[in-house]
Amino acid sequence: MNFPDKLRYTKDHEWISLDGDVATIGITEFAQGELGDIVFIEVDTIDTPLKAGDVFGTVEAVKTVSDLFLPVDGTLTELNPALADAPELVNQDPYGKGWMVKMKVDNPAEVESLLDAAAYKEIVA
Repeated sequence: MNFPDKLRYTKDHEWISLDGDVATIGITEFAQGELGDIVFIEVDTIDTPLKAGDVFGTVEAVKTVSDLFLPVDGTLTELNPALADAPELVNQDPYGKGWMVKMKVDNPAEVESLLDAAAYKEIVA
């Protein structure tokens, strides 16, 4: 299983990549594998300030629906437009074309407190 070292992770199986104060967020390869075939992503919290741990949307797979949790405080600014027509991108490329949202992070240093790849691997092992 692939867990890129450049990303940070949550115990809820989200990943985050930071560029300045803008973060890209998705779910991990482990999470998409556990969910199975993803058929729909719903995020209705764009432009809403949220706190770390808040539910920012849901991911629907053939057999289940799962909440998506925000890794850090901030405001969602964008939903990946490609997921509207191709939610399966999350299964095919969870760390690339299958990203879910972008956000403006309130405190970029908060990202460093999340799990690194090694710590996340221990959780899912």
